[in-house]
Amino acid sequence: MLQYILNGGGGNIGRVLIIESNEGSHSIIDEIIETLKKHPEFELLWLKHEPVLSLPGLEIDSAHRKVYCDKLEISLTAKEYDLLCLFVANKGCVLTYDQIYRKVWGEEAFGNANNAIACHVHNLREKIGRLLPEGSFVIRCVREVGYCFETDSEYIVST
Repeated sequence: MLQYILNGGGGNIGRVLIIESNEGSHSIIDEIIETLKKHPEFELLWLKHEPVLSLPGLEIDSAHRKVYCDKLEISLTAKEYDLLCLFVANKGCVLTYDQIYRKVWGEEAFGNANNAIACHVHNLREKIGRLLPEGSFVIRCVREVGYCFETDSEYIVST
């Protein structure tokens, strides 16, 4: 699906026309856009659709940095969200504490970084785990190494 926004121009937003199209209507939409391009007072803006990553019962909307469990938004901190995305993107791989810290905190791990990561993982498990059926996925601790995200489900990417 594509979305187009046409602004009436003139500095103020007078009228906005939003057009959503599917694959079957592209020729009609192309005609409309070509006609409107002939009028310089119209501004054409394209909306980029970011994919939504879905697991059974869980959706990660990367464009809005939101996570939903059966259509109910789960309130995550920025670090919890970043951890979840990192784990999901590396499904089945053991990530070391240093790798996790570098990716999520954006700097080299120092001091008790392992405890900071463990605290955020604990909170993430609490928030998501109580809403999803048991066994949907596991954030497995690999003792003295890091964590591994495991699920039997395949991801579904939708736009």
